[in-house]
Amino acid sequence: RNLFPKRTKELKSVVHSAPGWKLFGKVPPRENLQKTSKIIQQEYEARTGRTYKPPPQSSRRKNFEFEPLSTTALILEDRPSNLPAKYVEEALRHRQEYDEMVAEAKKREIKEAHKRKRIMKERFKQEENIANAMVIWINEILPNWEVMRSTRRVRELWWQGLPPSVRGKVWSLAVGNELNITPELYEIFLSRAKERWKSFSETSSENDTEGVSVADREASLELIKLDISRTFPSLYIFQKVQGMSFIAAVLILNLEEADAFIAFANLLNKPCQLAFFRVDHSMMLKYFATFEVFFEENLSKLFLHFKSYSLTPDIYLIDWIFTLYSKSLPLDLACRVWDVFCRDGEEFLFRTGLGILRLYEDILLQMDFIHIAQFLTKLPEDITSEKLFSCIAAIQMQNSTKKWTQVFASVMKDIKEGDKNNSPALKS
Repeated sequence: RNLFPKRTKELKSVVHSAPGWKLFGKVPPRENLQKTSKIIQQEYEARTGRTYKPPPQSSRRKNFEFEPLSTTALILEDRPSNLPAKYVEEALRHRQEYDEMVAEAKKREIKEAHKRKRIMKERFKQEENIANAMVIWINEILPNWEVMRSTRRVRELWWQGLPPSVRGKVWSLAVGNELNITPELYEIFLSRAKERWKSFSETSSENDTEGVSVADREASLELIKLDISRTFPSLYIFQKVQGMSFIAAVLILNLEEADAFIAFANLLNKPCQLAFFRVDHSMMLKYFATFEVFFEENLSKLFLHFKSYSLTPDIYLIDWIFTLYSKSLPLDLACRVWDVFCRDGEEFLFRTGLGILRLYEDILLQMDFIHIAQFLTKLPEDITSEKLFSCIAAIQMQNSTKKWTQVFASVMKDIKEGDKNNSPALKS
């Protein structure tokens, strides 16, 4: 009896309706009823004699699954009701931190907006200058080329960069055509090249009528195909063009096909390009020695730093001169270098090299041999024309009243007489 006391009448109906076991046997299977929250509340009140009152919910957050729109908004959120509330000082501090973050974000946004506005303003100004310059070039300079090409006004306008619409024409006029190649002659060369390529594709046993072996011709054609894929790989227009190098690619971007070939042939016929493309070591050393004279004159500290590591100009200059900077510099900047190169000749190629060294002098002074060579082989992509041409303008191409051509002539004379100077390039 003590173990099984009688239940009150109020609970009988509840207990009787619940499934379970009797003392001497099973209760027949009945439907398993789920207790609702209301039934549980009634049981609690019957046992304790107290009425259950749910805890008051916060008026600030009724939905505990609410997620703030940003992580910073968490600072302003009250703690859940089951945790101690924030102190007044803590709440004020969180509000101050939040306000500071919002103010900083607004400040950054305003700064970015001003930057975008400045860039757009500079772009509009540049486009306006290009449009004005184009009118001058088309209406005044090009019709009177021989008379105006050497005037101070034209040279200053030239330095600022040629408008893309007249760039190819000015390059053609400035480079000239000493080889007297006509568009008709180009078509003859082109048809011969196509026939030879076709012949090579069909058979490799045909003898070369010009005395070049089939193996050499095969190697040349394979190099042509290899050059195509390596020339401005981001510009897919070159992927199906044969016989392209970086120089030819820049020309074909700015000139018509026949004019590009004529300019290409005449460029490679210049003394400096002949020396490098023929790998004429004797002439290349003379150019390096002349370069070092102006290197020491303009950047003596960096010159001594290079000399301490026996870092000679051939390590970085060969690649720059071979491609006329079209591989080392961004394409638009390389075209600006070409603009002045067509005006000033080979001297500007070496002046540009000194400008690059001046631009990165502070960085290079902190590097050793390996890092300098790697850096100069692949220049930073964020280099701008304004910074580079500012450094180029600061380079003085004059040594003891002697200009580039005079220094180069002196080096030629010294080498011819066997009077070797202390240049690391010449000693090599």
